[in-house]
Amino acid sequence: MNFIIFATIFLSVMTLLTFFISRRFVRKVHFSKKIKIFINTFLIFNLLGVAAYIFARYNPSMPNWAYFLLSIPIGIIFLLFIATIFYEISSRILDTVPMSNKRRDFFKKSLDIGSVAIAGSINAKAMYNAKHIELEKVKVKIKNLKQPYSIVQLSDVHIGGLIDKTFIKNLVQRVNKLEADVVVITGDLVDTNLIYAKEALNELKNLKSKYGNFFIVGNHEYFHGVASIIKYVNTLNFKTLENENVYIGEKGKGFFLAGVYDVLGYRINAYKPDLNKALIGINDEPTVLLAHQPRFIKKVKNIDLILSGHTHGGQIAPFNLLVKLQQPYVKGLHQHNEKTQIYVNKGTGFWGPPMRLGASSEITYLELV
Repeated sequence: MNFIIFATIFLSVMTLLTFFISRRFVRKVHFSKKIKIFINTFLIFNLLGVAAYIFARYNPSMPNWAYFLLSIPIGIIFLLFIATIFYEISSRILDTVPMSNKRRDFFKKSLDIGSVAIAGSINAKAMYNAKHIELEKVKVKIKNLKQPYSIVQLSDVHIGGLIDKTFIKNLVQRVNKLEADVVVITGDLVDTNLIYAKEALNELKNLKSKYGNFFIVGNHEYFHGVASIIKYVNTLNFKTLENENVYIGEKGKGFFLAGVYDVLGYRINAYKPDLNKALIGINDEPTVLLAHQPRFIKKVKNIDLILSGHTHGGQIAPFNLLVKLQQPYVKGLHQHNEKTQIYVNKGTGFWGPPMRLGASSEITYLELV
């Protein structure tokens, strides 16, 4: 039932956006009738691609090339919608500027051609960005930390579809070269039925770090059997932090690493985050907390550093502005209050279209000093 509701709402929104693009952009450009028919036909097939993607997303028999072709239309619609808004604004400004009809017609045609070219270029650039994972190196000052430590943070990998065994294998190789003290994955690792994710997950057995690898669940794990995912990840040289903590480093010279369930647990009344339980046994030594969604920070009072994900950094700008309405922080390092800092990873993989614009995929190398 939840899937039917989601699919209906999502397809309705995509249909409205497509209609808006056709009426406010395609209809107004100075192209021949034949070209306009071609563009509108493309928009219809693009919309059908979105519908096919929704129903094929969790089909394990789908080859990667099919996932790729069916996922792109979501990004195309969104980026064309943004281009249409800018086109509308530019057209209105152009209409208010006094000039001869001949000059106005020249600028109007230039705007039409330029808008189509820019929209196409932005889509190509967004697809290019999604293929390249950036290494973000961040130095974080932690009060009372006796010696430096390195943490590699991965988040929002979303195994399933285009995120497969090859993707994870290459990711593991890159992380191992960093020789981190600790590796953490801050949720949304699995985004398909566990049966179909195991081949990719098994590559995580090869991840190496000095003091261990740790995982917390994100909201997407709840959609695919959170209990079974936790159990399986714990067989992969990982420890899932389930409202609990561990000590990292030599006693008296290290820090506590705590982790909580995702806030989605409140809604389903199971696997609920419990910060008090997660902090049992922690003294005045530095503490790093893993919490999937940045908004969990509202429940935190006395933590040195929080590591989160979930936002994807907006994934496709200006979607980051909408994310900001729900989450206090979208990406990067922030000083929340006098004691607490938070780092929000933009996501190592992607969800939906293999596109990123204004928010690169990332592996985060945090140096605690």
